[in-house]
Amino acid sequence: MQLQRLNELLREVQDRPFFGERHLGHRSPLKSLDDLTSLPLLTKEDVLGNAAGHPARIFDLPRTEYTRLHQTSGTKGFPMTVLDTPADWDWWLTCWDYVLDAAEVKRCDVAMMAFSFGPFIGFWTANDALVRRGTTVVPGGGMTSQQRIQMIRDHECTVLCCTPTYALHLGAVAQKHGIDLTQTSVRRIIVAGEPGGSTPSVRTRLESLWGAKVVDHAGASEVGAWGFGNPTGTGIHVIENEFIAELLRFDVEHPQGVEVDDGEQAELVLTSLGRFGGPVVRYRTGDIVRGYRQHDQACGFLFLDGGVLGRVDDMMVIRGVNVFPSSVESMVREIAPLAEFRIIATRVSEMDQLAIELEADEAGVAELSDLIRERLAMRVSVVAVAAGSLPRFEAKAKRLVDRRTM
Repeated sequence: MQLQRLNELLREVQDRPFFGERHLGHRSPLKSLDDLTSLPLLTKEDVLGNAAGHPARIFDLPRTEYTRLHQTSGTKGFPMTVLDTPADWDWWLTCWDYVLDAAEVKRCDVAMMAFSFGPFIGFWTANDALVRRGTTVVPGGGMTSQQRIQMIRDHECTVLCCTPTYALHLGAVAQKHGIDLTQTSVRRIIVAGEPGGSTPSVRTRLESLWGAKVVDHAGASEVGAWGFGNPTGTGIHVIENEFIAELLRFDVEHPQGVEVDDGEQAELVLTSLGRFGGPVVRYRTGDIVRGYRQHDQACGFLFLDGGVLGRVDDMMVIRGVNVFPSSVESMVREIAPLAEFRIIATRVSEMDQLAIELEADEAGVAELSDLIRERLAMRVSVVAVAAGSLPRFEAKAKRLVDRRTM
């Protein structure tokens, strides 16, 4: 089925401007999925081009074919514009159905969409998938956190959609006002936009805070909604009905990537099969994962243990140790579940250095410092800062301040 749909896609795009110059159609039809590696890899730089405010280059149909326009968060100094045809949008919603099924969302549910409803594509597709399912949707745009909590209580919302960071922030606001979130009707929290839903310490804290089940989701504006959490919350399945996934390691010897064995850390490379208005073929997502094709999960799709472990461009090598912001957050949540923090990366004498600012007392700072030294076998400067002094995030949290190139 994947091979048939892939060849249909290649035939569709072979004469279009962006894909024609990449000569994709000249190699179709492919005889087997093994031939996929004969096609060129696609990078974010390939997709972006260099024109601010213009759609990404993969959206190369006449503009009148597209009915939806959104943006990603800024890359290369400006947001990337993404476009969808009506058929593409319907495909997005079909992908989201896998996530909603994993969360056991039904028509009788009431869902709070706790995001801004701005141009970032975020939960827009989730919103429309819920509407198509017949679920009552409560839009939470333009509200304070306290107002959203009140809306959750007033309308007896059973499902909450937001980032892991924002779900934790709502917990801090509720505690400040003496509200017990376990007494609300929320029983499922669908999280996306950043790692956390499959991180044990974050997930455990969220489920304890809300008395609800957390369902992880992964996607990307230029790719689609490609993954949903497994029932036990230990990882994410790739929706292989709609995507072809490769797990590749890139190094000096293998600049074009080499497939890894089950359990090895790799970069996730995806080919979308249903977004004809802006498809990606062998797209390097930049997501670092540990995948298993052979596993004991009830779902037969490729399983990514721990979900998205980090980003290629976020990984730091600190005194010989590979460090991801998501791993730092996991340790922070063990010590200070609701505290805000910030990671500051600097470079001194060609060596990368790491420091952490944490809204906690000296005891908490010392405990986190000891935990990092135990887990990562290195010392990291952890500094206490005043409560409320660090930025708060509703969408993707940006806690890494990279000063290595300043």
